[in-house]
Parts: sequence; structure tokens; C-alpha cells
Amino acid sequence: MMMKAFGASQFLPAGHPDCFAECYLTVPEPGDRDLQVHVRAVSVNPVDCKVRASIQGRLMMPKILGWDVAGVVSAVGTQVTLFQPGDEIYYAGSIARPGGNSEYHVVDERIVGHKPKRLSFEESAALPLTTITAWESLFERLHISPEPRSNRATLLIIGGAGGVGSMAMQLANYAGVRVIATASREVSRKWCLQLGAAHCINHRNDLKAELDALGIKAVDYILCLNDTNYYWQAMADVIKPQGSICAVVSTKEAPDLNVLKNKSVTFAWEFMFTKALHGTADMISQHRLLNRVAELVDQGLIKSTMTEHLGPLSAANLAKAHGRLESGKMVGKLVLSGVGT
Repeated sequence: MMMKAFGASQFLPAGHPDCFAECYLTVPEPGDRDLQVHVRAVSVNPVDCKVRASIQGRLMMPKILGWDVAGVVSAVGTQVTLFQPGDEIYYAGSIARPGGNSEYHVVDERIVGHKPKRLSFEESAALPLTTITAWESLFERLHISPEPRSNRATLLIIGGAGGVGSMAMQLANYAGVRVIATASREVSRKWCLQLGAAHCINHRNDLKAELDALGIKAVDYILCLNDTNYYWQAMADVIKPQGSICAVVSTKEAPDLNVLKNKSVTFAWEFMFTKALHGTADMISQHRLLNRVAELVDQGLIKSTMTEHLGPLSAANLAKAHGRLESGKMVGKLVLSGVGT
């Protein structure tokens, strides 16, 4: 049985007519712990653009991108225990396997959650990758308590209006953390305040001066979702003694860890593909956290961050989506429906 998929055989600009191509591939069969999924919607993330940009030369087989999927389980592997055919699910998948920009996809059940009941497939597809990144950043890397209203700390989120920031603001607010987000455009500032930020400051200005103007001398936690090198010294200046910093953007030059020493500051990286990529013993935690967030969504405590829907999955629409992300002006998440849906 064949399926339609959309991939990149070489790196071309998003505006090039051959940036993505339609192709036909054999429908993948599930492994022992895998789910075979009928893809109903996908979301596009910066990692898609980075992987596309990393393609060297021309590939014999096109690279299928897409690490945010909502769909329906169509078949299960012999050792699957968490799902059954017909279940509606959402997940980010593994960067070590082909992405979900196709009619069918396979994914390990341990990194999959039950889709929020109150959301459409499109609204659900906007959530997994950013939800996992935000959850792990806040509750595993920074060690903030995930219990509702259990914290009285302050968190600075650098780059609040993007996909991860949009989820991190909501999750932190749910946990009782006072959030100060950064944004440079008025539309981004309004989005941050709408999603629970107590304050929104301009990351194009001096962060310490911006916080001082609010009467905030230092913060307990920082989640940096922008250029880690650029904000390194600023973060060292505004973090409290014994505070914690988490970053998601790779550095171009090794940061000077010594600037954190006198404050005994903890620094951590977050890469949401780590657990699936290395088959860690705790990778099922992503299944659990996605289920937990689906419950919060269904309770009306967390909302989808989908802000743009570009129609069905196609080569042209995928290229358009990549162009939107590469513009650096996205607020929230961009979504495509499945093939022919």
C-alpha cells in the first residue's frame, strides 16, 4: 500500500517552487512498540526549517520533515499496551525517524498522548513539541513544581510569543509562577499578556533596565528561547543568587560559565527529542505529560496556541509555512490539515 508524502531532496529557499515535492512511499508498518497513525493534521516548527537547511547536496530519497502530529491510530505493534486502533492522539515524534508530513506515520507509543477532546485535530497538532519542551524546561530542568498554584517564584521567558513561550507562559501561570515575558512587537506583547504573563518587557532593550522599571531586581528562573549567546551576560546579570537558567537554542560560541559562578547559578539545556533519540528509561514521561496537558485543555485551563491555518498538507503549503517561520514574525503556531482533509 502506498501513501502520499511531502519531502525535501535538497535545500532550496522557501520561495522556490521545488522547495518541497510530492512523493509516494510505502505505508510504514509499526514496530513492536509503535503506533501506525493516519495523520489528520501537522504543525510546523523551527526545527523543521533547521533540518531542511542542513540537507547537503541532493538526496536520493527525499527527507520527510514534520514533528508535530495529530491523528488516529490505524494499527498497533505487537507489544503496544497504551493505545488501540481508533484512538485519537497527538505527539511530536522522534527526530531520528522520518517526520509526519505524510498520510501515515509510525511513532513509539511511549511519546504519544491522547488528543484533547475539546480540540480539533488542527488545534491539537499545534501543541505537542512546544508542550513537551515547555513542560520539561519548567518542571524537569528548572525543577519548578508542576502542582497548581504551588509556586511564588518569578520566571523570565526570553522570547515569549513563539510556540514554546506560548505554552511555557500558560504552564507556569497554572503552577503559580509570576511570569515576565519578553516581546518586541505590539502584537507579540498583547499575545503574551493574553496567555498569562504578568508583565511583558522589550528584549531589544537592556533587560536589567526593563526589569528595574518594574521594580524587579532579579528573577528566580530564566527560560531563554532566543539567541543564547546574545542574552548570556544579561541573564547572568538578572538571575538571583542560586537561581536556575534553561536554554533551548544552541550556542555558536561556548558561553562563559564563570559569569554564573559567584551566584552559584544552575544552567541546563532542554532538547525535547533527547528521550526518544537515546531511548531513555523515562521516555514514557512524555506520554504522561501529554495526557496531563490534554486534561488541562479539556478543563479549560490551557488553550491551543494555533494562530494560523494554511489549509491541507501540500508541497506549496509546506513551503509557505516554512517561509512564515523563517520570517521571524510568527506568533503562536502554524498548522496544516492532513492530506485531503
